[in-house]
Amino acid sequence: MLRLTAGRLLLSGRTVAALSANSARMASHGDGVSSLHTFSITAVSEQNMMSLPMYCDRLDIPLPDKPYQDVLSAADKSLKQKEKGPWNNLSKEEKIALYRIMFKETYAEMKRPSSEWKTVFGGIFFFVGLTGLVVFWQRIYVYPPSPRTFEEEWQAKQVKRMLDMQVNPVEGFSAKWDYEKGQWK
Repeated sequence: MLRLTAGRLLLSGRTVAALSANSARMASHGDGVSSLHTFSITAVSEQNMMSLPMYCDRLDIPLPDKPYQDVLSAADKSLKQKEKGPWNNLSKEEKIALYRIMFKETYAEMKRPSSEWKTVFGGIFFFVGLTGLVVFWQRIYVYPPSPRTFEEEWQAKQVKRMLDMQVNPVEGFSAKWDYEKGQWK
């Protein structure tokens, strides 16, 4: 998180520096300076919103930039005061409540498997089924009938014709036919 906001901060710093350099160059051109200067101030105020620390529960970043709960109730404030004393005086429930003020989930809660895979597979099967229905509909209503050359009778006649013509008799099709016995070798 810190790296991402720092990169954005550097990028915006360059942008503001470029805009202020443009406004310095335009200083001799009269009223154009004020509109460009206003734009650079707007860019800075938008960047300040993006550079605020954010809370994020991730296994690879154990300490987020800010606590989970920013606004504390009266009970939470008294618990935070009690936290400054010895921790032996805190009960287990108070320690858990202090943890929940700082963090939303524990490591075990972050590592637990989710049921997201069911949704993903459901979506995949839905779209595969829909695609199958579209292909089936196209085979019936869109595509023309298959040509007669795909029929078994036509193919048998074609094979007989190729054998009669002795097509490629050395190593090819006709080389595998025994003409004397009238069967395949």
